[in-house]
Amino acid sequence: MNPDGRMLVGLDIGGTKVHGVVVDESGRVLQEVRLPTGMGADAVLGNASAAVSALAGLVGVEAGSFASIGVGIPGSVDAEAGRVAHAVNLGVAGLDLGPGLSAVFGVPVRVENDVNAAALGAWSLLDLTQEVPGSMAYLNLGTGLAAGIVLDGELWRGSRGTAGEIGHIPVDPNGVICSCGQRGCLETLASGSAVARQWPSEHPYPVTELFDAAEAGVPLAIEVRDRLIENTAVAVRILILSLGVDLVVIGGGLSSLGERLLSPIQSVLSGWASASPFIASLDLPERVSLVPLGSPVAALGAALAGKAAVGGREALG
Repeated sequence: MNPDGRMLVGLDIGGTKVHGVVVDESGRVLQEVRLPTGMGADAVLGNASAAVSALAGLVGVEAGSFASIGVGIPGSVDAEAGRVAHAVNLGVAGLDLGPGLSAVFGVPVRVENDVNAAALGAWSLLDLTQEVPGSMAYLNLGTGLAAGIVLDGELWRGSRGTAGEIGHIPVDPNGVICSCGQRGCLETLASGSAVARQWPSEHPYPVTELFDAAEAGVPLAIEVRDRLIENTAVAVRILILSLGVDLVVIGGGLSSLGERLLSPIQSVLSGWASASPFIASLDLPERVSLVPLGSPVAALGAALAGKAAVGGREALG
């Protein structure tokens, strides 16, 4: 299928599954696989290795012929060393994931924070549609809230690797205590965990249930939904005002709501513009969009990050 061996592997390691893809150098996804993640360092490394082997079988090559392996994983990531720490949802206190995978397959490996990896994937999809801006923030609206920042096709991590951690900007001095120890962080108002705290549910898709209940006129659901929407709009405004990015792309689990989420966010941004000529001059509603539904941005972005391990830019092209 690709005799020169320039296929790239990307692994998105989440709390429950490893989503792996093989892409060619144009960014086209050739094959994908999903396996359970497992808990603990040994299980994470073992199942990541199994995903690479499975992908090699699907495309009919030896795993050692892949040009690179990229991994996106939650936690504190040292991208240069390939080490992940404090990945609490995976039961990983510390794991040399990059060196471990490289030792198994003899292939260059790059490990990246999962939100940063997804940002690269979102950038690549924009590039393929010829809508790529000069700068972009990928706003991951999932269990937590964080952003990955891409400038001219490359990740910007900041001086200490914390650029984009906008979920831990305090916005409500009277709010609840965040998991980070601060009070009233944006993540406590705009995230899946914020919804779960305010709208306890056994539904398999609690945020969908919340929006359905709000549309049916349930007062509490309306209150929680509107708070989520307004504070997601706050996150968009923070990213554009502080970074000046051309575009904010919303991804993560909650983005599956599609227009039910995007349209009211744009309405909030338009409302602020009507009250402020300064905000109106920024065209905020036109500078926010959603990732294409069902697109494998995290795994694709991990593959692009892996290309950096062999000296390429952190983007295809």
